[in-house]
Amino acid sequence: MNKSELIDSIAASADIPKAQAGRALDAMINTVTDALKNGEQVVLVGFGTFAVKDRAARTGRNPQTGEPIEIAAAKIPSFKAGKALKDAVNV
Repeated sequence: MNKSELIDSIAASADIPKAQAGRALDAMINTVTDALKNGEQVVLVGFGTFAVKDRAARTGRNPQTGEPIEIAAAKIPSFKAGKALKDAVNV
């Protein structure tokens, strides 16, 4: 499912116009993104948790030459599915 299909589904499910569903989805995405930028978690009970994890610096290898390269530390977004979502998927 892509974003436009998700908007169509939200509009049909909530009985609202597609434009309004698109704005709601964009607002949700922006809110989650801003919270993660600020180092906060977003917990949606029954669905899951969005959080930011720190990835340590490490040494990798250039696959073409085989020479070692340094990969910088980074913050990465993560999602951990909640129990209700896991149960719904594993029916």
